[in-house]
Amino acid sequence: MAVSRDPDVNRAMCPSRLILEHVTSRWGVLVLAALLDRSYRFSELRREVGGVSEKMLAQTLQTLERDGFVHRDAKPVIPPRVDYSLTELGKEAAEQVWGLARWTEKRVDEVFTARARYDEAKERGAAYGEARTP
Repeated sequence: MAVSRDPDVNRAMCPSRLILEHVTSRWGVLVLAALLDRSYRFSELRREVGGVSEKMLAQTLQTLERDGFVHRDAKPVIPPRVDYSLTELGKEAAEQVWGLARWTEKRVDEVFTARARYDEAKERGAAYGEARTP
């Protein structure tokens, strides 16, 4: 695949969009953030990232590995042991999304307040016959 020399995430066909989608997906952010601390075995990582299904974790790890963010180290032992860790590129990406994740944690109350104001205003508007927007 030919890669654009001038990536622009706002262009419809920019390849950076897909990378951004992988890194900022619900599970991508949480997996990258967890791996910032240390390497994990699959089952440990699944416990660390609460709520992720086995299937979604496997898909997320495979996608992040393919993109060069995660290193998969399969050891030839019985039972099989596979450890996941961040590559240098993965560490850089993880630090970026971890900052965003921390910011959202700090702003939860403000977002909830804004949502409540919005919903209240929408309800008042509907009560006075104004058209609701989807």
